[in-house]
Amino acid sequence: MIILVTGGAGFIGGNFVHYMLKKYDNYRIICLDALTYAGSLETLADVMDNPLFTFIKGDIADRDLVYSLFEREHPDIVVNFAAESHVDRSIEDPGIFLRTNIMGTGVLLDACRKYGIRRFHQVSTDEVYGDLPLDRPDLFFTEETPLHASSPYSSSKAAADLLVLAYYRTYKLPVTISRCSNNYGAYQFPEKLIPLMIANALNDKPLPVYGKGENVRDWLYVEDHCTAVDLIIHKGREGEVYNIGGHNERTNLEVVRTILRELGKPESLIQFVKDRPGHDLRYAIDPAKIQRELGWKPETPFDEGIRKTIKWYLDNRSWWENIISGEYMHYYERMYGNRGMSTA
Repeated sequence: MIILVTGGAGFIGGNFVHYMLKKYDNYRIICLDALTYAGSLETLADVMDNPLFTFIKGDIADRDLVYSLFEREHPDIVVNFAAESHVDRSIEDPGIFLRTNIMGTGVLLDACRKYGIRRFHQVSTDEVYGDLPLDRPDLFFTEETPLHASSPYSSSKAAADLLVLAYYRTYKLPVTISRCSNNYGAYQFPEKLIPLMIANALNDKPLPVYGKGENVRDWLYVEDHCTAVDLIIHKGREGEVYNIGGHNERTNLEVVRTILRELGKPESLIQFVKDRPGHDLRYAIDPAKIQRELGWKPETPFDEGIRKTIKWYLDNRSWWENIISGEYMHYYERMYGNRGMSTA
């Protein structure tokens, strides 16, 4: 079996590469990644010498490159993690999100049609559903919830999802889609909420939190996400969407306080800043379908997952310190120098 993992040098894709190589000793894993700011070969350092792993630097929107890769390698399964994914960046510059998330997905789908594929799996997000009110904890996103994206980022992911389903309906391409809640764990780029707060707390810097920190997210440990995608690509029904949620709802402020408590840092480091435009209030996924059809359920409670995550960032300081010291800091200052940042 040959599996092409796009965006495999990023956070979730990198964890998926590690997971698949560890679980399957007879699968070849090919990683295609453009190594933009959020992708790092350091994420894949432990597998670069694995004979079952191949890394290729390239852009999923580069049709010639993608077609030549398919013609040479003939992947059986494509798992598309490649995406621009940061909401604030999409507000600043939507264009790159449209190119990568929509056009890039289209190029991959065309390659799958041309060269054949057993399964194309699109990794999407619960943000395509918009948000839920804070005062209705009984409401959850299901696979039948209408798409109601709020940001250029989530709109581009919703468009990609519709394109994937159109290729299934029009061309009978064997596809599946998963929509996950907020992931956390090892190798997450430090512009996201949890690694940013860990890094700032360790350096006794202010922890900027949007608004009053009341926005609610459902947190999914990244390894649980990997097990779900593994199940879907092998056993999921073609043309179906599967929601993947962690049943770990927390307000942003609760998450930040948990991190401070685990690190023994004072809550006086919290700094409330002006909210982002169109900030979604609450995300909450009902994963009943994937539990019912494929037997998946999240295994990692938030308190356990956050301790494991904090330990990883403590043990791998050079990984994220190298990132923070580089281009990312120029972006950080340009975007948030006057108001700080929270990113869930």
